[in-house]
Amino acid sequence: MLDGMRKATQGAIGKFVMTIVMGLIIVSFVIWGVGDMLRGFSSTTVAKVGGTTISQQQYQNELQTSLYRLQRQLRQALTPQQARAFGLDAQVLDRLVDEAAFNERAKALGLNISDATIAEALRNDPGLKTADGQFDRVKFDSYLRDQGLSERGFFAERRDFYLRGQIQYALVNGLTPPKPLVDALQATRSQTREIAYFQLPPAAAGEISPASDETLKTYFADHKAQWRAPELRSFDELVLTPSTLAKPDSVTDEEAQAQYEKDKDSKYTVAEKRKLQQIVIQNEAEANEADAKIKGGLSFEDLAKARNLGAADIDLGETTKAGAFDAAIGEAAFALPEGGVSGPIKGPFGFTLVHVVGITPGSVKPFEAVKDAVKQQIATGRASEQVQALHDKIEDAKASGKSVAEAARAAGLEARSYANVDRQGRNADGQDAGVAAKELVLPAVFASDVGVDDEALSTKDKGYVWFAVTKIDPAHDRAFEDVKDKVAESWRLDEIAKRLTAKAEETVKALDAGGDIAELAKQAGAEVKTAKDIKRTGGGDLPGEVVTAVFGVGPNTADTFPPVAAGDPEAAGVEDQLKKEMSSEVVEQYVNGLKKEVGVTIDRKVLQGAEGG
Repeated sequence: MLDGMRKATQGAIGKFVMTIVMGLIIVSFVIWGVGDMLRGFSSTTVAKVGGTTISQQQYQNELQTSLYRLQRQLRQALTPQQARAFGLDAQVLDRLVDEAAFNERAKALGLNISDATIAEALRNDPGLKTADGQFDRVKFDSYLRDQGLSERGFFAERRDFYLRGQIQYALVNGLTPPKPLVDALQATRSQTREIAYFQLPPAAAGEISPASDETLKTYFADHKAQWRAPELRSFDELVLTPSTLAKPDSVTDEEAQAQYEKDKDSKYTVAEKRKLQQIVIQNEAEANEADAKIKGGLSFEDLAKARNLGAADIDLGETTKAGAFDAAIGEAAFALPEGGVSGPIKGPFGFTLVHVVGITPGSVKPFEAVKDAVKQQIATGRASEQVQALHDKIEDAKASGKSVAEAARAAGLEARSYANVDRQGRNADGQDAGVAAKELVLPAVFASDVGVDDEALSTKDKGYVWFAVTKIDPAHDRAFEDVKDKVAESWRLDEIAKRLTAKAEETVKALDAGGDIAELAKQAGAEVKTAKDIKRTGGGDLPGEVVTAVFGVGPNTADTFPPVAAGDPEAAGVEDQLKKEMSSEVVEQYVNGLKKEVGVTIDRKVLQGAEGG
C-alpha cells in the first residue's frame, strides 16, 4: 500500500491529489481528533487561590500524610471512606487553601526571610539535636525522607511557614481578653458542689427470665447489623526492608565495638545538665560590688530581691554545657560546684553572675548494654545495600508471571499468607492476625481485588511491600443459630438496662417528692456515697457525664462563686485559654476575608479524582 502511494505521488497530478488528501486528513484531525485528544488531557489543579495553585499531587500527598497521622493516633488502619467520614479530606483542603491565602498575602506585602535565618532555626530545633545539644544531620535527613522533601523543598516549605507565622503574629500580638470575662469564667470554673448519690446495682433490676426463641429471633431481626460478619480478605504479603534482611549475628564484637566508639558521644552519652540562674548587671563596678556581697555571705536569691528581680527574671532553666546560649557562661557555670556562684562574666548585655542551682550528672551507656542494638544497626546498614537489588529481582519475577509467593522464593525470601483478615487486621476469631506494616498494607489490600497485579508499596525505611489478594469473603448477615448465645446475652443486658432506667426514674420522682435518699438507697440494695469539691472541670472518680449532670440541675442551696485572687495560677490558665480562643477566632476571620479578597476556585472533578472517588 505504501509503495502504491509512493508511486502515485511521482507525477505532478499525483502530488496535487495527495496534497489535497493530506490536507483533508489534517483538517479532520483539527476538527475531530485533536479536539478530542486535547479534551482528554484534564487539569491537575485541585484549587486556585489568587495566583497560587494547589495541585492534585500536593493534595494527595497532604491527604496521605494526614491519614497516616490519624491512623497512628487511632492505632488502626482506615479506609479512604472512613477517613472521609472523619472529614479528613475537607480538613486537608481547607488547610491548604488557608495556607495558600496567607502565602498570597505575604507576597503582596513583600515579606521575605533569608535561608540563613531558616538554617539557624533548623540548627536550634530541639527535635533535631543530639543528646549533647548538637545539630543531628542524620535526624534531619530522616525527617526529609519521612516528609518526602528535598533540602530545597524543605527551605521553601519553611519559608512559607515562617512568613504565615509573621502575619498571624501581627494579627494577635498584644491581644488580651477583658479582665471581667477572665474573672467571670474563672469564678464559674472554681465553683464547687457536694453531692450525695448512690448507684443502682444490676441486682436492682430483679430476676431476668430467659427469653423464648421467638423473642430472641425478633430481637435478632431488629438488631441484625450488630452481628453482621465483616468483609474478610486473604492475601500473601512480602516485606522487604533493611531490618527484615539484617543479620546481626554476622556482625563481630570487634566491628560493634568500633562502631560504638564512633557513635558513643552522639548516641550513647547523656551530657551533664545544670539548672542555672543569672543576674545581669550593666555596670562593671556594680557587678564587682555584687560579687563581693555574694562572697561576703549574701545569698543569690537575696541579691536578686535587692535588685527587684523575680524568679522568672533570673531563671535560665536547665542546659548542657554545649547548649548554653553564651559559651563564656557555659564554661564558668560548668566549672562551679552545685550552689556555687560565678564572678562577673562579661557578655553582650553586661556583666553576668551565674548561680548553679542543681546538677544532673551525665552518663554513658556501656558497650555491653547496647551491643545488640549496635549490631542490629550495622547489619541494617549493610542490608540496605541489598534491598534495591532484591527489589529488581522480585519485580523481574513478577513481570514473568510469577505470583508474589513465587517471586519471593525466586529471590530467596519467604512471603507470608494471611487468611480471613478484616480491615482492622483481626482474624475471624477477632484476634490480631499479626499483619506486618498493617497501617500501610491493609488499606491497599481492601482497595484491591483478586488477580490484580498491584504495585509494590514503599516503606519509610526505604523498603518495599508486595501483596496479592487471594480470596474475598464479602460482608454478610449471620444466621440466628450461629450467634444465638450472643443474642441472648445482649437481650439480657438490654433488659437489665431498661429496668434500671425505669427504677432510676422512679427514684428521681421519689427524691423530688421529698423522699429520703438513704432510705431509697437501702430499698435498692445500694449505699449512699458523698462526693465533695466537685468542679466543672472534674469530680475525682465521677465520670464526666455525671459531673455535667451535677451542674445541669439547681442545687438545694445557693451556688457560691469564690472571688478570684490576684496571681491565681488557675486564672492565668483561663486567660491563656481565652487568649488562644480569641486569637484563633481573629485569624479565622482574617483568612476568611482574605480568601474572599484573592478569590478561591475549586475544581470538584479534579478533587474527586484526587480522592479516588
